[in-house]
Amino acid sequence: MAEIRVIGVIGAGQMGAGIAQVSAQAGYDVILCDVDLARAEKGRDGVAKQLAKAVEKGKQSQADMDAAMARIRVSGDLAPLAEAQLVIEAATEREDIKRTIFANAAALLSPGAIMASNTSSIPITRLAQAVPDKERFLGVHFFNPVPVMALVEVIRGLATSDEAVAAVQAYVERLGKQVVHAFDAPGFVVNRILLPMLNEAVFALGEGVATMQDIDTGVRLGLNHPMGPLTLADYIGLDTCLEAINVLQTTTRDPKYRPAPLLVKYVEAGWLGRKTGRGFYDYSGAEPVPTR
Repeated sequence: MAEIRVIGVIGAGQMGAGIAQVSAQAGYDVILCDVDLARAEKGRDGVAKQLAKAVEKGKQSQADMDAAMARIRVSGDLAPLAEAQLVIEAATEREDIKRTIFANAAALLSPGAIMASNTSSIPITRLAQAVPDKERFLGVHFFNPVPVMALVEVIRGLATSDEAVAAVQAYVERLGKQVVHAFDAPGFVVNRILLPMLNEAVFALGEGVATMQDIDTGVRLGLNHPMGPLTLADYIGLDTCLEAINVLQTTTRDPKYRPAPLLVKYVEAGWLGRKTGRGFYDYSGAEPVPTR
């Protein structure tokens, strides 16, 4: 298996741009792709803004920022991924979209290249059905925001080789992050535990157990969490939370993962959290305001 020198990232949204940023800062050359060049460039511009803030705060030098940005190339198609030894998909959490991406990208990869999904919940063995070489396919789940969060879950599918796992672990450790290994089960480790908690918080809100503020304050102080579950759900994106809890329910067929009706309603209304300006909180003003 070839040494990993070039990282391909498919999807230039918040997660993909974050993966591109930390990879470039660790010395890897990065190819950041999206469905068109404008979206890929927007992702790179977002990286530049984040690094510029770090320079302003004295956390890194201008030279380091310039070197990292010089390592990031953008593309509106997948063709340049032929140069990469590791390709990470960071598209939306929908299985049909991911499968299409894998099928298209796999046809372009060089021999020995590894393909990984940043999925937060979808079983890796099932996603691997879309690629011809299942030994070189695995999950590498980064957490949001990628430059800040220290954890990465590495998930092997049923056919994933030890060599592919070792290569990806070495890549993640070079980023300065901690690896935890998970077997191929829906939700893996963190989201298997987190999503039911977020979902139960929405159930509690919908059933009038407590106000939004008291639910968030109770969990934050009572469990020593940095933010309350409703605030965290808004940060993740309510659509992402719903898609992930639906994966847990449909894959396990366990009714305990039934999504809270209020969560479904908010997604149907387009109130998806911070990214739309409204979720459980209203973000249109200087400070978030509860909507219920």
